[in-house]
Parts: sequence; C-alpha cells; structure tokens
Amino acid sequence: MTPFYPPTSFYFRLQFKGATTVRDYAFQEASGLDVSWEVEEVREGGQNHYQHRLPKVVKYPNLVLKRGFVSSNSALATWCTTTLAADFSTPLVLRDVQLDLLNAESQPLATWLFRDAWPVKWRMSEFRSQESALAIETLEFAYANFQRV
Repeated sequence: MTPFYPPTSFYFRLQFKGATTVRDYAFQEASGLDVSWEVEEVREGGQNHYQHRLPKVVKYPNLVLKRGFVSSNSALATWCTTTLAADFSTPLVLRDVQLDLLNAESQPLATWLFRDAWPVKWRMSEFRSQESALAIETLEFAYANFQRV
C-alpha cells in the first residue's frame, strides 16, 4: 500500500513501558518533536563580513502530552506522582516513550522513540463554573534524545 501524503496528525498512539491500561496511553495531543543545534558565533579579527557559526550542543524541548483528566490511578499516574514528589533519596525511574503516527488502518507511518524520559511537570486546566469544558491534564517529560525509528 502506498502511504497517503500528506498524512493526518490526529491519529497517533503513545506507548510507555509499564503502561497497563488504555488510559495510560490515550492522549489527545502530543508536542515536542523538535531538535536544534545551539550555535556559538565567533568573530575573527580583521574579518568584518561574517562571523563563524560553530555547533555547540543539540537541544530538545520537553515532550508535552495532553488528555482528559483521568481520575483513577494507573501505572502512568503512579510513575508521575512518585517522580514529582521525590526528594532525591531514590534515583529517578527513566522510561522510553514511543510515539507512532498511524494511517487509517492503524498501521504506523512513522515512529519516534524518546529515550530515558521522566516526568518534570504536571498541570491541570483551570476550573470555570461558567463554561462547559473538559478537565484537561498536561504531562511534560524531559528526555535524553529522540530519534525516528
């Protein structure tokens, strides 16, 4: 089958090692697929037309996941709660996170692997009695790097 171009971005799947229920990997939004070089500019004496631009280090933003609030406990919620409440007396638990972009037949078109991820932020949407909106929780993960596999 030929892949459809351009693919839609609303049909994706997340997988966590240790996830046990559908609630653990059902998210409505995923962002943070971004990588860039930090650049150092160096001037050379007598050269006024340009500066040398040298690579320093690769930077990755946090992986940001959003979903409707899950009120029951799950393996993912326990991992996040334990990590965010840690006092550094125990080591961080790092996990790999896999993000698949799927086609209409639920087959992966592309897969990204975020290595050694760990939760760094949990945020709940605002509660407003005047609106009929869903309660959304946002989870942010730091990670060592990601690659398309």
